[in-house]
Amino acid sequence: MLAGQVVIEPVVSEKSYALMADGKYTFRVDDRAHKTQVRQAVEELFDVRVLEVRTIKVRSKPKRRGLHRGRTRSWKKAIVQLAPGDRIELFEGAVAD
Repeated sequence: MLAGQVVIEPVVSEKSYALMADGKYTFRVDDRAHKTQVRQAVEELFDVRVLEVRTIKVRSKPKRRGLHRGRTRSWKKAIVQLAPGDRIELFEGAVAD
């Protein structure tokens, strides 16, 4: 799997921005990707050193609109801990003061 296929997009939420203070960044990743692939992809894409990767399978939620019922998609996210001093500039510019 190529690095661009493993890391799909950054996760933008209050919790992910709170984790950035500790040097942890959250990404949506391919469901089939494992921790080693996520580590290699982040290091290749952003030129940083990764200390730790934690993966979480986000379960689907039931949704309803009128009489129609359905579910959202399940997806996988990874929380990546970077080495001290490393930062991902992509995230830093999005933080509002």
